[in-house]
Order: sequence, then structure tokens, then C-alpha cells
Amino acid sequence: MSSLARRGRRLAIDVGDARIGVASCDPDGILATPVETVPGRDVPAAHRRLKQLVDEYEPIEVVVGLPRSLNGGEGPAAVKVRAFAAEMARGIAPVPVRLVDERMTTVTASQSLRASGVKSKKGRSVIDQAAAVVILQNALESERASGKAPGEGVEVVI
Repeated sequence: MSSLARRGRRLAIDVGDARIGVASCDPDGILATPVETVPGRDVPAAHRRLKQLVDEYEPIEVVVGLPRSLNGGEGPAAVKVRAFAAEMARGIAPVPVRLVDERMTTVTASQSLRASGVKSKKGRSVIDQAAAVVILQNALESERASGKAPGEGVEVVI
């Protein structure tokens, strides 16, 4: 198993309309773990809480899941996430924000939680965290395999 080219903790975010799942990894980028679920309906409050988490965890970057359709296209959800990520990048600069493909992460997270016995009603708040864990784990594995930062960088426009 090769190590990551860049050492440092990362945060991952699964942006949803109602909730935003947050995950983190260890400084060696080996294991992603759930952090919390941030309420997403009040967007300014969500950005404030996410900035607090960035200040607390001091990540080298924040990875945001970009929802794409199965054929790789982008719909209204992707447009919303791109806008959210751009706003976040402005708020946490100079910490970089990267968008990574999140196809199937919520499905994968749901299946994992069901397999571990978590009921769907109780699981709603943890499913977003679990999806963020899957996003981060995929990003870490992609970086290990390619030696390059995952996904695409979000430009900070002031």
C-alpha cells in the first residue's frame, strides 16, 4: 500500500438539501470517520458551522461530493453543490476546496448502515455522515492510486 503524496487531515462534505454530512480522516489519510451532520436548510448557518469545523480540524483541504448522473452528466443538484462549494471556498480560503464525483455514495452508505443493523428512520442523520465517509475514503484511495489530488479544485472568486 503506497502512502499519500500529501500528508494532512482532510474534511469531506456530503451536501444535501436538509442535511450536510461531514467526515474527517487521520493525518496519514488512511481512515475516514464520521464527524457530524450539519442542518442544511439555513445555508448561512450551515456555512458558519462548516467554517468552525475547518478551524477546529485544520484540514489541508475540504472535499465536497459532486452529484452526477450515472452517465456522468450534471443536473440541478450538481449546480447547487458547485455554488455551495464556491461559497465555502470563499469562506475558508486559503484552505482549498475540491469537488469529487460522489455517484452512488449515498446508496453505498445506506447499504453499509443497513448491513450493520441501523434502522432507516434512526439512520437519516448518520447516513449523511456515512456518505461523507464514503466520499472521503474514495478521494483518499484515488489520490493514493494516482499520486494526484482528487477531483477538481474550486476557484476562489472574490
